[in-house]
Amino acid sequence: MGAARFVAHGRVQGVGYRWFVWREAERLGLRGLVRNLPDGSVEVLAEGVEDSLDRLERALSRGPSVAHVERVEKSDVPHDVKLPNTFEIK
Repeated sequence: MGAARFVAHGRVQGVGYRWFVWREAERLGLRGLVRNLPDGSVEVLAEGVEDSLDRLERALSRGPSVAHVERVEKSDVPHDVKLPNTFEIK
């Protein structure tokens, strides 16, 4: 099991990006959350098997058809963050 924090930049708010992430994460069996950030980016915290996290990262770079993802940054999930048992949209 692994965990990762992703931040997607570009036109990712107001285009169904969080719902897209939720569907992908559910399909991949991941737990965590997705939320809009004040700077216009979208943050994803996810936990699951490494292969599923890799697939999620590729999906985040693609996004839904109306989004324009410029880049996705990946980092570790801070140790003090407790992830939900399911995947949630915040």
